[in-house]
Amino acid sequence: MTAPTPPTPPFRDPHLPFAKRIDDLLARLTPDEKVAFLHQFAPAVERLGIAAFRTGQEALHGVAWMGPATVFPQAVGLGATWNPDLVRRVGEAVSKEARAMRARDDRVGLNVWSPTVNLLRHPLWGRNEEGYSEDPKLTSAIATAYTRGLRGDHPTYWRTAPVLKHWLAHNNETGRDVTSSSVRPRVLHEYDLRAFKETVEAGAVAGVMPAYNLVNGRPNHVSPYLREQLRTWTDEELLVCSDAGAPSNLVDSEHYFDTHEEATAAALRAGVDSFTDHGTDSSKIVARIRGALERGLLSEADLDTAIRRQLSVRLRLGEFDPLHDPHAGAGEFDTPAHRELAREAAEQAIVLLRNDGVLPLAADTRIAVVGLLADECKLDWYSGTLIHRSTPLEGLYERFGAERVEFAEGVDRVLLKSSAGTFLKVPAAPEAADEVRGAEGALDPALLAGRTDLPPLTVDGTGTELALVDWGEGVLTLRAPDGRYVSVAEDGLLRASADQPGGWIVQETFRLEPHANGHLLRHLGTDRPVCVAADGVRVAGDGAGSGNDGEVFEVVVVERGEDAVARVAERADVVVVVAGNDPHLNGRETEDRTTLALPAHQERILAAARASGVRTVLALVSAYPYAVEPGRLGAVLWTAHGGQAGGTALARVLAGDVSPAGRLPQTWYADDADLPELLDYDVIGSRQTYLYFEGRPLFPFGHGLSYASFSYADLTVELDEARARIGFTVTNTGNMAADEVAQLYTRAVDPSVTRPRRELLDHRRITLAPGATAAVSFDVPLSAFAFWDVARRGPRVEPGPYDLLVGGSSEDVRLRRTIVLDGEAAVARPALRSGVPAADFDEQSGTEIVDLTRVAGDAVTPVGGGSGELVYRACDFGTGTTGVTVTVAGEGTVEVSLGGAGSGAVLTLGTPTPGPYDYVTLEAPFAADGVHDLHLGLRGPLRLAHVGFSG
Repeated sequence: MTAPTPPTPPFRDPHLPFAKRIDDLLARLTPDEKVAFLHQFAPAVERLGIAAFRTGQEALHGVAWMGPATVFPQAVGLGATWNPDLVRRVGEAVSKEARAMRARDDRVGLNVWSPTVNLLRHPLWGRNEEGYSEDPKLTSAIATAYTRGLRGDHPTYWRTAPVLKHWLAHNNETGRDVTSSSVRPRVLHEYDLRAFKETVEAGAVAGVMPAYNLVNGRPNHVSPYLREQLRTWTDEELLVCSDAGAPSNLVDSEHYFDTHEEATAAALRAGVDSFTDHGTDSSKIVARIRGALERGLLSEADLDTAIRRQLSVRLRLGEFDPLHDPHAGAGEFDTPAHRELAREAAEQAIVLLRNDGVLPLAADTRIAVVGLLADECKLDWYSGTLIHRSTPLEGLYERFGAERVEFAEGVDRVLLKSSAGTFLKVPAAPEAADEVRGAEGALDPALLAGRTDLPPLTVDGTGTELALVDWGEGVLTLRAPDGRYVSVAEDGLLRASADQPGGWIVQETFRLEPHANGHLLRHLGTDRPVCVAADGVRVAGDGAGSGNDGEVFEVVVVERGEDAVARVAERADVVVVVAGNDPHLNGRETEDRTTLALPAHQERILAAARASGVRTVLALVSAYPYAVEPGRLGAVLWTAHGGQAGGTALARVLAGDVSPAGRLPQTWYADDADLPELLDYDVIGSRQTYLYFEGRPLFPFGHGLSYASFSYADLTVELDEARARIGFTVTNTGNMAADEVAQLYTRAVDPSVTRPRRELLDHRRITLAPGATAAVSFDVPLSAFAFWDVARRGPRVEPGPYDLLVGGSSEDVRLRRTIVLDGEAAVARPALRSGVPAADFDEQSGTEIVDLTRVAGDAVTPVGGGSGELVYRACDFGTGTTGVTVTVAGEGTVEVSLGGAGSGAVLTLGTPTPGPYDYVTLEAPFAADGVHDLHLGLRGPLRLAHVGFSG
C-alpha cells in the first residue's frame, strides 16, 4: 500500500495570508532554531525543508562583491541625474541581475542592503559617493525610485528586498563608532528623518540598517526611533539588520553596556532583527542570545517578534513558493539593454558647471587628453567587477579618432635610488597570469589577500622607472611599466601585483618622508618604512634580515608630469584635463577628507595645461565636490565615477552628441572656511547645505548648464484647503534637443524661526526638441510648507506669505509668485502646566543633546562639561509662578531667567549623582507671569532633563 502524501504545512500554503503562514512556522521552530535565525547567516532547518538564509547583498549601483556584473554610476551620480524614472530602471536592472546571478551562485543574496539615504550634509564625509543628495526631498525621490526598481511590480512577490542605510544622522567616518551626532528635534524631523520616512512610506522598502554612530548620546543600534518613528510609517513588517560588527561595538568600543548579553538583548528589544557580527561565525551571537534568555533579559516572545520580520521578507521573496514566484529562475544579466542603460545613466549624470563656448567640440578638433583619471575606469568599495569598461581616453579615441587625440597621464616618472647606489627594480614575470581583485566574488572583500605568486621587488644598477602619483596629503602610489601597482602582501614583501589600489586596508599606498639626505618610503598599510633585505624589498621589521630601519631613498625624477602635459598640449586645439579621485584613497569608508582642495599633483597638471595657452576643459571625475578656480577655464564638467560606460558618456557629451543635463545634488563650496565642523550636525544653527548657507557657493545646489537654452513662462497657482497646484511652461529656445530639470522651491517670507533660504518642493526632468514647449505642473501638499514646532512637539504650517520659486537651480530663479497660507497660529508653550523638556529648545550655544536613559528620551549637557545656553521662546507662565524645578544628573549649576524680565534663580547640584542616569530634582523660588522667553544657563558636567514650574 502506498503511504499517504503528508499534508502541506500551512506555512507552505501560498493561498494563506503571510501572517498565518508565519504563525504556523514560528510554532514549528524550536527555541534553539529561533536563536540561530537571529544571526546574519541563518542555518537551514532540514527537518522542515527550510534552506539557509543570509541577510545582506550589497547593490548600491550594481550587484557588488560577487564577481562580474553591470556597473552603473556611483549613487551620487545617480542623484545628479535628478531623474527618478531612470533610477527606477537602474534598480530594475540591478535586481534582475541579482536574480540571474543567484540562479548560478546561491551566495548571491536577495535581501539587498541598498540604497544609502544618508543626506550629503558635509562634502568632506568619506562616503559622500554613497548618498544621493544633501536635500531630503531629492534623496527620497531618487531612493524611492531605486527601491521600486529593486522590488519589482508584482503585488505579492518582490524581486529583491531593499534595506535602507544607515539609520541615522551618519556623516562622519572619523570615530564613526564612538562619536555622537547631536540632533535637535527640528533637525531630526525636518532633515535627517525625512529621507527615510518618505522612502518607507512609498512602500518598496523591506527594512533599514542602523549606523555605527550614536545619536544624542545613544547608539543607533538601540535607538528608540526604530519603534517611535520607523515602524509607525508603514503597516509592513520591516527587517532591521545590524551593520557589520556593530552589536559588539556596544560593549567593546562604545562601552554603552557592561556585557554582550545586555547589549544584544537591548538591541533586539529596540528593534534589531538580524545581527551582522563575526562574519559567518554565528556562535558568539548565539551564545549571547542564549545568555540573555537565561538571565531573563529576553523572552521567547522577543525572539518571535524579530523572526516574524525576517520570515516576512523571506515570504515576500518567494522562497517558500517557487511555483508561484514570478521571479524564480528568472533574471537578466549583462544584456544589451543593461549596457545601454549604463551608458544612458552615465550620460545623464554629467553636470556642465561652466562653459564659455568651447563645448561642444567640433568633429575636427585636435584634442590633448591629460590627467590621472584620463585613462582610468575607477571602481569603489561597493562596485561589482567590470565586464565592460570605457575610460575617457578610450571614449575620445572612439568618438574623434585616435589620430586626433593625444594623451599624457601626467604622472611623475621616477627611479628610487638606495643609499648603496642601487635602484628599485621590478623583476620581469612573464609567466604570471592577469588577476583582477575580487573577480570571483567574495562575501567579504575585506578578507581578500594580496598576491604572493609574483617575484618581489629587488635592487640593481639600472632599476625600473616607476609612475609616481601623489593623490593628496602625501599619499602616493607607485606603478610599474606593465601597469601594476606596487603592493605589500601578508609576507611583507613589495611586489608589482595589484591591478588597482584597493582593499579594506589599502596596501598600495606610500609616503615619502624626509630623512637624512633623502627620504624614507613608508608603507601606509602597515605604517612601516621600506627596506632592502636579503630576500627582496620589504617593509622593515617584517621577516628575517629585514631589520627595523628603513632604507633612505633618493627620488630621481626622470620626467615631471607637467612636462609631458605641456608636450602634448602644444599640438592640440583643446586640452581636456581629467582630474579627480581614486575612490579607495583619501575619502572613502573609514576615512573622511580633510580639504576640498584638488590635490597638488593634479593642480600642477592643470596649471601646465593652462600655461600652454590652449583652451582648457576640466573634467572632474570624483566621488565628491572640489573647490577649484573655474575662471581661467573654458569649461568645467563634473561626473561621479560613471561605471562601465563613464568614458563613452563623457566623450559623447564633449562632442555634443548629448547635451549635458545633470544637476548638482549638493552645494559646491568655494573654500574650506565655508564648512562647519564635520561633527556639527545642526544644519540650522550652523547654516549648512543650500537650505541655510548664507555665503556664496562656488556652484549652487541644482546647478547645471546645457548646450541649449530654456525659457520659463505662464506661472499659475491654485490653492485649496489641502494643496497648492503650480503650473508653468518650459520652452527649448536653443538649436538642439536637450533635457531641462525644472525645479520648484519655496521660502517662508517672514518666519518666526529660522527657515530655509530655499527648499526644494519638487522637480521634473523633461526632454525638449528645439522650439518645443512643455507644460509642467506640480501638486504640493500644504504640509510641505510646515516646520517642526518644538513648542507643540509636532509639525505646523505657519500663517503668512510664502514665495514659490521656479527655475533651473536653487539660485537661477525664472518665475516667482507669493502665496499666503492660513496655517495654524502659534501657541505659547504651557510652561506652568507642563514644564519644558530640555531638548525642545529654540536656540542653543555650547550644548549637545545626550541620552536621558539608555532606553529612551533626551537630555541636554554643556559640551565638554563647560558652559552652555538654551533659549525657549514664548513660554506661558499663566497667572504666575512661585517656584522652578530642574531635573538633573551629574554636577553643576542651572541658571534660570527671563532674559531681563522678571526674577531669576540659580540651582546647584553640589554633590555628584552616582551615575549619568541618576536624576534628582532641585527646586528654588521663581516668580513669573504671562508669556516670556525662558533662558537657561548650564554650568558644569550636568545633564538637564526637564524644567518645571509651580504656582
